Amino acid sequence: MHTALPSEQTVPPVPEPINIGVTIRGFRLQKGLSQGDIEKRTGLLRCYLSRVENGHTVPSLETLQKIAAALDISLSHFFSEDPVRDVSGISLSEEEIRFLTQVQRYAANLTESDRRLLLAMVRKFAATVSTTFD
Repeated sequence: MHTALPSEQTVPPVPEPINIGVTIRGFRLQKGLSQGDIEKRTGLLRCYLSRVENGHTVPSLETLQKIAAALDISLSHFFSEDPVRDVSGISLSEEEIRFLTQVQRYAANLTESDRRLLLAMVRKFAATVSTTFD
């Protein structure tokens, strides 16, 4: 008589829980908006938005819809696999993200030659500043 060995069951991996506040903050910063900007667009208090972003409060779906509309994104963006662009190996402060988002917004209207000129000016400025403080 043969005894059957129990078959190994493969358990699908459990997805990482979504921290909706971090996701919202990421989209907000990516768009170069402050909590005050979202407050004006949604009517939600800035202190409430802060509590959401810091994980102290979980918003309802209706509130998430208001925030998504204020960010000009669909509600589904909050729940996608990779909701916020992440550049691996680079760590930016909120201030740096805000600055780069503004540069991106203005650069969208520039021609390719104007963009090259702007980059050349930034390089020259950076080189001048670094030699000033050496």
